[in-house]
Amino acid sequence: MRLDTGFLSFDLRDIPTYARKAEALGFGALWSAETKHDPFLPLAVAATATSALGLGTAIAIAFARSPMVLANIAWDLQKASGGRFTLGLGTQVKAHNERRFAVKWEAPGPRLRELVGALRAIWDTWQTKAPLDFQGKSYRINLMTPFFDPGPIEHPKIPVYLAGVNPYMAKLAGEIADGLHIHSFHSARYLREILHPAVSEGPRPSNRSRLDFGFRASTMVVIGDTRAEIEEQKQQVKQQIAFFASTGTYAAVL
Repeated sequence: MRLDTGFLSFDLRDIPTYARKAEALGFGALWSAETKHDPFLPLAVAATATSALGLGTAIAIAFARSPMVLANIAWDLQKASGGRFTLGLGTQVKAHNERRFAVKWEAPGPRLRELVGALRAIWDTWQTKAPLDFQGKSYRINLMTPFFDPGPIEHPKIPVYLAGVNPYMAKLAGEIADGLHIHSFHSARYLREILHPAVSEGPRPSNRSRLDFGFRASTMVVIGDTRAEIEEQKQQVKQQIAFFASTGTYAAVL
């Protein structure tokens, strides 16, 4: 088991000091979420300020960027970090896709499967010079000229984690991804009885064992040095739980 952490500030001027401190304290990885800021920029800064700390998105919105844009960003971060980057993707809900990102909504599971396949096809082309020809319902990508090819890197196997709350996404992650991002709104029983079995249900690549599959679970915690700080944190956690519990997507957890 590894203990990771996230960013407390997304001010790019603060990132080098923060990332070096997280590394010195022995954290396994530093994760960046797509909420109020771009999730990739802080990781680019952290990659050049650290040498051993894992870096990843938890998560980046999958459909807000084209497969080629995501592939470029991940490729550059993997190279800059020396193989320490993990691309964590989540679908977000329909309203945010349509009304916040102005993205056409499609069935998220099949589209996410295609997206991961497209990413790996692009990366394979850059690494091996194999012809690029990915054909799907949502994504069709078959153009890659030398001028736009960034070329091979030392660590081309970029781990892809998928975010999942319901069994369908957990099963999909078990089939096509390297790991599952578990939402902070969960319980030990939900992991034991629902998510872990779902990951093991579907087929997986013949060259990958379940031992190669990672689970990254975020948690809501109450911490503080004084009673007042603890009480303030407790109220924030209560509000967060209430927010998630009022959304239909998370009803299964309840």
